[in-house]
Amino acid sequence: MNSRAVVLLALLVMVWGANWPIMKMGLGHIQPFWFASFRLMIGVASMVLILLPTGRLRLPPRGDWPVIASLGLLNMGLFMVLSNLALLVVPAGRSAILAYTTPLWVAPGAALFLGERLTRGRVAGVILGLGGIVVLFNPVGFDWGDGAALLGNGLLLLAALIWAAAILHVRGHVWRSSPLDLAPWQMMVAVVPVTALAAIVEGAPRPDGSFELIWTLVYNGTLATAFAFWAAVTVNRLLPALTVSLSFLCVPAGGLVFSMLMLGEGVSLTNLGGLALIVAGVATVAVVGARERTASP
Repeated sequence: MNSRAVVLLALLVMVWGANWPIMKMGLGHIQPFWFASFRLMIGVASMVLILLPTGRLRLPPRGDWPVIASLGLLNMGLFMVLSNLALLVVPAGRSAILAYTTPLWVAPGAALFLGERLTRGRVAGVILGLGGIVVLFNPVGFDWGDGAALLGNGLLLLAALIWAAAILHVRGHVWRSSPLDLAPWQMMVAVVPVTALAAIVEGAPRPDGSFELIWTLVYNGTLATAFAFWAAVTVNRLLPALTVSLSFLCVPAGGLVFSMLMLGEGVSLTNLGGLALIVAGVATVAVVGARERTASP
């Protein structure tokens, strides 16, 4: 196995896991729409600096425009905005767990829209994951009268569904360019509507000018967006898909741990139980899918 790719994958998981409490910290200093807008602007600038020296910054072919639009608007723009809004009222560790339920929604979505078989193994994985969501919401202990908490948790599940929709489009798309070459264009597609919404909904940006805001934005734009996108493309090319998929399950666990260390969030039995079931469900779906691909002629 490529040792450099393994190190890169470990760094990627840490960067994404730590970003959940870091986003929550940054949102204490600026409005959520503007935080997403500035993150995307920094991400675009970073990707230009990565691709321009190599001569890979060029207009994408027309055939890739649909996937640029869907990934830009859904996976980057809308997912970021919904996550930011949710983080205002939901603990960062819990947010990471709910957002990473995405693979659970991909399995039934692929059966509905891409004609993939929804085998017993995949159904079992989805049921395990849904059980984890039920545990997280703990019908007995959850405060159903807290409208803000309900909305925040709902926004995270909606963000996961939107991410799943983008993944389904990617799986059904015939690529003309590499995902890395298309990344800056996706960010540009995202930054325009997000910035327009920020101006309409929140008015002028009101950053407090704190050092914490500056470094959280830089972290989000350079590491959690530009570096992470490049790293994800690289490890997917160098490592087995199952290895990458299972490794990404460490992101919500990392979000839980980093939130405890950086924000002092408690780790409840509800969060641990929900995380365990969701990870088991997603892992089951990933392993079953890998075995089916290996067995197919």
